This record gives sequence, structure tokens and C-alpha cells, in this order.
Amino acid sequence: MNLTHYTAAMLATLLPFSARAEVPEVRIARQFSMGYLQFNVIDHEHLIQKHAAALGIPEVKVSTVRFNGPASMNDALLSDSVDIVGGSPNGMFTLWAKARGTPQEVRAITALVTLPYWITSNDPDIKTIADLDKCKRIPVPSVRVSSPAVTLEMAAARQYGIKNYARFDAATMTMSPADATIALLTGSGDVNCTMALPPFLQQQLEHPNIHAIASSFDLAGGPTTYTVAYTSMRFHDRNPKLYQAVYEALVEATDMVRKDVRTASRYWVEDSESKLTVDFVAAAGSGPGTEWTTIPLDTMKQAAFMAEIGTIKVKPTSWKDYFFPEAYGLPGS
Repeated sequence: MNLTHYTAAMLATLLPFSARAEVPEVRIARQFSMGYLQFNVIDHEHLIQKHAAALGIPEVKVSTVRFNGPASMNDALLSDSVDIVGGSPNGMFTLWAKARGTPQEVRAITALVTLPYWITSNDPDIKTIADLDKCKRIPVPSVRVSSPAVTLEMAAARQYGIKNYARFDAATMTMSPADATIALLTGSGDVNCTMALPPFLQQQLEHPNIHAIASSFDLAGGPTTYTVAYTSMRFHDRNPKLYQAVYEALVEATDMVRKDVRTASRYWVEDSESKLTVDFVAAAGSGPGTEWTTIPLDTMKQAAFMAEIGTIKVKPTSWKDYFFPEAYGLPGS
């Protein structure tokens, strides 16, 4: 065998291994509540792979990991340990403000859902927002930066004035929604209030000693986007076709959830290994005020509040400041 033939044979041997090594990967992080049904649909229906193939990317590896709250997910995104995050706009705002103008700058891809969550309690003396000082411990996914935590601050500001926005902060503690539900039902750890997220909210309200006090829509002054998908400028710019595939997958998944929430709920039950029934979860995912949509709703109000109290150091001028251009055609706010 001459040198030319030998070189060609070696390249033919090595090429499959090289190609496999260069298979692109999308690493998705999400939390435990059901505000991310699109990611369950994407996993089960292989939507990223489908749209990537249509864009000329024949193979994509997609992996998913779950986190309790935005703080740890944001750390993973900044360290390039994950690519796509599902979380509250509030958690995304903290990264957007912190890393603007750098390759680590973070922006939203699409909204995921507008839905209400509720303050609940096992204490019959806690009936209104004015009674929340009686809450000993209030679990939230992450203190200060999660949507429930910020909504609680907005409630304090509306009730007692902006200078008192942190009135309930000392009672908040980081805990997963499932663990918070167990703590409220058993009365353990001084937990007598929660910021209850679907479907754990509905699970709590099945018990006669648990009652709802106020919804997030009441506390924040109207319906707002609950969750968004977001990523880094680095991922967006480095992988334009792959990013487009993710965007199109999220749009299709949102349409699928809107039309068939029961199938999406079945995926969530399977992925979460939940003991809740599919019908129960589907009912929670289609309750009053719930809309599965890519359109961001009233996110600027949340960002402006966080800027006013100093949680983020930059106040955006438009919702487009913290979304990628692919979403600019939406009637967002």
C-alpha cells in the first residue's frame, strides 16, 4: 500500500469517530413544577432533533437535568454546564442584568406559560395579605430571585409601600414545591404558608385544613408570564442553526400543549415519576387563567419592580432588551 492509499485508509477509519465527536448537544435545565410542559413534549416527541434535521443538522444529542430553583440553574448556565434553561422571568432578569455585553449575556428565547399560583396556609387565622406577618416560614424555589419570591415582595410593596417590599423576606426559605407541600400538610419545620405552584397547589387544596389566600395575579396586579426558556448569547451566536431548531421546537411544543394538555401532562407524570394521575395534572394545567403561549405578558412590570428595589442594577427599556430577536415579531410586553 503506498502512502496515499494508507492516508486515505486512515482517514476513512478515523472519520466516523470524528463525526461522532462533533455531534452537537443541547443540554436543557428545568425545575420541578409543571410550568415547563414544553420541555417534556420536546423530550418525548424529539422536536429539537426534528427541526435540526430540517435545517441540515442530521444528529443532535438532547439531555435534560432538573434543578430546584433558578440560582443553581443560573450558575450552571454561566459555567456552560447547560445550554437552555426553563425558569421564571425573574431568575432570567438577574443574569441578564449581570452579564450584559459579555458572551455570557442571557436572554429569553420564548415565554412558556401564563398561569396563577397561590399563597396557601394551614392556619385558619391567615386569611388575607394583611395576615401574612403570621406566616412563620414560606417556602419558595429560591429566595429573592424566583418568581414566587419576587411576587411576595410585590405584594408587600402594594400592601405596605415600596420601602417595605422586603417585609416578608425573612420568612422565605428555599425548598422544592413538592417538599413545601409535604411540609405544609404535616406542619413540619414551622411551614404554615407556601407559594403553591400547580399541580402541588391543587394537591394541597384537596386537604380540608389547607386554604388559598391570594393568587399571584392578585399579588402582582394582574396576569404575568410565569416561565420562559432562556439561554446565553454564546449559545445563540455560536450555534445559529441549532438555536433556530430549539426556537422552532419550543413554538411547536407550545402549540401541542395548548391543543392537548393531557398528553403533555402524561409526559410530565412519567418524567417526574409522580404519583399524581394524568387527569389530575391535566386539570391543573388547564385551570382558570392558564395560557400556554410563547408571548411574554407584562414581564416589563416585573423587571421594573426588581430594578426599583435594587435586585437588578439595570432597568430595561423594552421587553425586547432581554429577548432574542427571533421573538421580536410577537406582541410581547
